Amino acid sequence: MQTELAPEFQNTPDGREAEAILRKCVHCGFCTATCPTYQLLGDELDGPRGRIYLIKQVLEGKAPTRSTQMHLDRCLTCRNCESTCPSGVQYGHLVDIGRKIVDEKVPRTGKESATRWLLKEGLPSPLFGPAMKLGQSVRGLLPEKLKAKVPVKQGAGAWPTRQHARKVLMLAGCVQPSMMPNINSATARVLDAAGIETVIAKEAGCCGAVKFHLNDHEGGKAQMRANIDAWWPQVESGAVEAIVMNASGCGVTVREYGHMLKDDAAYAAKAARISALTRDLSELLPDLVKSLKPRVKAPAGVVAYHPPCTLQHGQKLRGGVEVDLRALGFDIQVARNESHLCCGSAGTYSVLQPELAYPLRDRKLGHLNQLQPSTIVSANIGCITHLQSGSETPVRHWVELLDAALAPSATSA
Repeated sequence: MQTELAPEFQNTPDGREAEAILRKCVHCGFCTATCPTYQLLGDELDGPRGRIYLIKQVLEGKAPTRSTQMHLDRCLTCRNCESTCPSGVQYGHLVDIGRKIVDEKVPRTGKESATRWLLKEGLPSPLFGPAMKLGQSVRGLLPEKLKAKVPVKQGAGAWPTRQHARKVLMLAGCVQPSMMPNINSATARVLDAAGIETVIAKEAGCCGAVKFHLNDHEGGKAQMRANIDAWWPQVESGAVEAIVMNASGCGVTVREYGHMLKDDAAYAAKAARISALTRDLSELLPDLVKSLKPRVKAPAGVVAYHPPCTLQHGQKLRGGVEVDLRALGFDIQVARNESHLCCGSAGTYSVLQPELAYPLRDRKLGHLNQLQPSTIVSANIGCITHLQSGSETPVRHWVELLDAALAPSATSA
């Protein structure tokens, strides 16, 4: 796709990157067929190809409008289009650039600005935990829309105390410890049972995705640098073999630290090292199967698995969870229809675009429920919370299921 950048974007990092991405696009439209918002709305401008044209026009000097902003806002950034694209167009990076430029040129309403500010500042804030506890204590009194965002209070269980020669770092995350603390402790217990110690750097906080994807790129990058600083002593000394992510939304972001900080002279090399060390928890599963299989007693019943977009499209990790959990004795199945489509969670999307997020959730649950599962599992806190808000079937992280199936002796000190 030929592009003539307007003078204001020539020789800028964003301009150069966007132009390189645009030049890979061949207008084929394969991406449109797998775009969730296009499937719902049937509007070319609510599909990747249409949004690419909108971004191209802005980069070439055409003034963006509220309509431009709306169509870009409606994108889930699920990156399904990247899995479909035969030309390797990095649409996710392009839409991040396009949204930032459009937001700088198109004012938002006061309500929109306030909501987006509250999300980007509130979710990573230390005050989020106390606010969530308060919400859980009065959950039964909350309006249904707010109640859907406040999961039932969950216990975390015991954190293992054994020390092991093998160690991995794990990002606790910003919302996960408050909303579903058992995911992190279950991860630590499962790894402990396999002879791996989980280390958390207390100074590490939000991965940076919330701010970055709400167009506060500098705020997001500041959080990325803070995490790198928190992890670097363990990484530099070789004390840990990997940085393990049990929330695929955080994982896809940390795996791209090297890209996002490539122009930062002080952090580029460190960020690339951090990205190279980052692993989704599922990537450890093949090794865990060997040591845990004798200790696992899988429960009866079908387990329906929803692969998050950030795992299957963002990190290009497909099939591993299903194969390895089956090897451990679980009857885990994936919906035959539309398993590639987004559930509608997409970070803060379900708050900002509920009219699209909830139909996508119900569509996803319809396919999953056809499996008649006893449990639905996923690999990302956002997907789990969003699906559970519309499901009577329990929705959990797959590692919680594995943790519960371990014989008690497997995790004893």
